[in-house]
Amino acid sequence: MTRSASGGTAKPDAGRPAGNGRPGRRPGGPDTRGEILRAARESFADKGFAATSIRAIAREAGVDAALVHHYFDSKDSLFIEAMALPIDPRQVAAGILDGPRDELGRRIVTIFLGVWESDEGQQRMKAMLRSVVTSDEVARLMREGITKMILEPVSQVLGVPDAKLRVTLIATQLIGLALVRYVVELEPVASTDVATLVDRITPAIEQYLS
Repeated sequence: MTRSASGGTAKPDAGRPAGNGRPGRRPGGPDTRGEILRAARESFADKGFAATSIRAIAREAGVDAALVHHYFDSKDSLFIEAMALPIDPRQVAAGILDGPRDELGRRIVTIFLGVWESDEGQQRMKAMLRSVVTSDEVARLMREGITKMILEPVSQVLGVPDAKLRVTLIATQLIGLALVRYVVELEPVASTDVATLVDRITPAIEQYLS
């Protein structure tokens, strides 16, 4: 305790942090994990997997890198959780398969574009797309997951020997569309309304299916 100028006893400074914590760095708290995920999502979207570091994510989230490692044991683990698709791939497959066979192509295009059209979905999908081409491990994980949860179920309903080839060729069409519209932003595809895109792309997809 110290004596105040008026002769009273001054209380310790209640606003002063205890210990020797570094100023400007937030300790773990209720929303710290969410802030780390937000920072990681933005970094992966802007830079891709290879150019993103744990330290950079920590700086953006306002925490120490050690705290990021406390919540996530590796950059791969952080990527997998931060880049969680806005729609469960199993639900995507179920939506594609739920309906008449002669409308399968239209459902594929509609659902694919639907995933990309929301702000959050687009951010996550762009991050995934960029990271897949810069990391063999991420590409392998995504390839195996998408094949098992989407490509195989759709292939099975076609009932033809080259079904997997056909579905994979459809994927090349859709990935190309996503690159042009959402990453390169090439006009007029980038600003064309979704309904028009579905009408224009569906016949091409139907060719692979039939």
